[in-house]
Amino acid sequence: MPLRAPTAGPPLADWLRAPRPEAQPGIWRCGHEPRPPEEPDRIDGRQLLGGAALALILGLLTWSLFWNDYLPFLTRPLVWFTPDHWRTTGDRAAFSVAVRIYQFLIAALMTFAFGRAGRWAEVWRRYCAPLLKKAVTEDPSGRGSSGASAPSLAADDRAAWPEVRAAGEHGAADLLAAEALSGRMNDVDYARIDRAWQGVRAQPARLPDFAEEVRQRGATAYVHPSGTRDLPVRAAHHDLVTGQVRLGAAPDEKRNPYAYRGTAIALEPSLLSTSLLVVGPSGAGKTRKVVRPVVEALSLQALARRTAVVAVGASGAGLGPDDAYDVVIKIGDPDSVYDLDLYGGSTDPDEAAAVLAEALAGDEAEADPRRVATVIAQLIGPFRIAHGRFPSVPELRELADGVPVALASLREACEAAGPSAGAALRELDARERQATRPGDLGAVVADRLALLDRPAFAGFFDASGRTRPFSMRAIDHPLRVRVDLPERGHSEASRLLARLLLAQFCASALARKDQSRFVCLVLDDAAHTLTASSVREIQRLRSAHAGVVLGLRTLDDVPEQLRATVLAAVGCRVALSGLSTWDGEVFAQAWGRDWVETEDITHAPDFHGGLVTRWVRGIRTLFTGVRATAKSVTVRTVQRERWSASDLANDVPPGHAVLSLMTVRGERTPPILAKLGE
Repeated sequence: MPLRAPTAGPPLADWLRAPRPEAQPGIWRCGHEPRPPEEPDRIDGRQLLGGAALALILGLLTWSLFWNDYLPFLTRPLVWFTPDHWRTTGDRAAFSVAVRIYQFLIAALMTFAFGRAGRWAEVWRRYCAPLLKKAVTEDPSGRGSSGASAPSLAADDRAAWPEVRAAGEHGAADLLAAEALSGRMNDVDYARIDRAWQGVRAQPARLPDFAEEVRQRGATAYVHPSGTRDLPVRAAHHDLVTGQVRLGAAPDEKRNPYAYRGTAIALEPSLLSTSLLVVGPSGAGKTRKVVRPVVEALSLQALARRTAVVAVGASGAGLGPDDAYDVVIKIGDPDSVYDLDLYGGSTDPDEAAAVLAEALAGDEAEADPRRVATVIAQLIGPFRIAHGRFPSVPELRELADGVPVALASLREACEAAGPSAGAALRELDARERQATRPGDLGAVVADRLALLDRPAFAGFFDASGRTRPFSMRAIDHPLRVRVDLPERGHSEASRLLARLLLAQFCASALARKDQSRFVCLVLDDAAHTLTASSVREIQRLRSAHAGVVLGLRTLDDVPEQLRATVLAAVGCRVALSGLSTWDGEVFAQAWGRDWVETEDITHAPDFHGGLVTRWVRGIRTLFTGVRATAKSVTVRTVQRERWSASDLANDVPPGHAVLSLMTVRGERTPPILAKLGE
């Protein structure tokens, strides 16, 4: 299968015409053929073919013996049912006809008997019939079922836009069909215009505007604000009709559920809405085989105005080229065009303080984020009243550290603001009183802010409006955003910023008024990012049509008391090859147990039989030294882990992963072994 949907006319029509039957969660639907109902007593292929071949050989041997009169008992019925004179001086022609009929009956009887014994009917159904069907339905010209020279599309073709035609807009439907045939329309164009059409179906009054836009712009109608209609390069298989991205394929083996054996595995927004956790050591393919395809799929759907995606990773993490994004924030790079809004675009001091406190103190066991939020709110609230903006990092650090000059300057600015600054002055009074008490968290806030108040970040997190800050509130639009964190030399600052972005994303996603567009935050490295508060927010995202993708090298990067909670909070889990048994234990508990049949074999001394049998058995024991035993088999139904910690650590081949998926409706899949990248 090609890495991108074809952009030429007829191949695009073929892609749109491909069957996409309803399937269980996680199955790649484009061209999918559902497996026949499961047969518990299904015979293994080798056993079936071997038995059929043996039956055929025995049948031919029996027929040869019969033909050469080596089986006289089969010829006697012919003598019994024919007159004697036919075989002597009578009608030789009648006897010859009788012999032919009798031979035909014997051949039919042998064919039925040996065919039944060799299960030839099952061989035909399983192997021969599909090959014959494929040979009959395949286009001998090799150009596909549509034909490369087809001048038009059928009225019921998806590429003919039958719904638009049924609404009475024949001109718009004809134009879109012509764009599909001429090659001017690609898969992103189709998905984008189809989304606009779905909006028309919800609000029929918008139909004239839709038709006018199509007539004026054709395949470029409703183009993304960036003017981009495709990504510069694709590294995975995508189907924008269903919104799926293909991750790999499930091998046809007994450990996999029957419906998934031999099928391709894919992700889509209905699965990502329950959030995704990917755990695997370095080199296992976490970024290249899972995170990058997901980011790429979300970026394509953003171009189709369906999603907004924010991808966060270290510089050079491999999340795609710069020109595949609308906004690229390179924190610590002086050439970065965009900056990051420290307060997430909020104008409410309490809301901004709560989000910032989660980033600054979320990983501090001794610091309560709520108390830290109070400290920050007591400072940024008066500052906003006095200056009309929130403080920058150096300004907030001085205030949190209790620098007298900074506090006095802020007080003077508040007093100059007039009567409206009464509440601000009371907040400052409270902050000054609390700063003198033991255990005040102002010093903790200042110490954490010091991680961002470094020369490498000079010019970043500016709140004065001189830079172009990106705010998480912009995810209301179909944006593609990438944030490069300064991992080298600033690992603690990177983790702090990752927590800040996660907190800002959750707050903005939950506060959206229009939740028709799926939004997703991708953290390529979520180490030391998750906190008790952020895990609770992640659980709430699925009801807001939003999700997060979390990548971890090991679960040791999550606080021990949160590991089980994190796996319970996300609906989709991926355990890559090379996992440790300690990490595998958490996954094994999350996936639970299943009822399986086990066989217990017991060997006991064999004392049955008569005197001669026991005598022969004793002689054999004397010479071989092995005592004869009788074997007894006990079949029991017991509960066992679907994938044990040892299985995950030792039995997952390189390049494979064990994953489980869940939709927002609660549909779950059992753990599936898949080979990634296929």
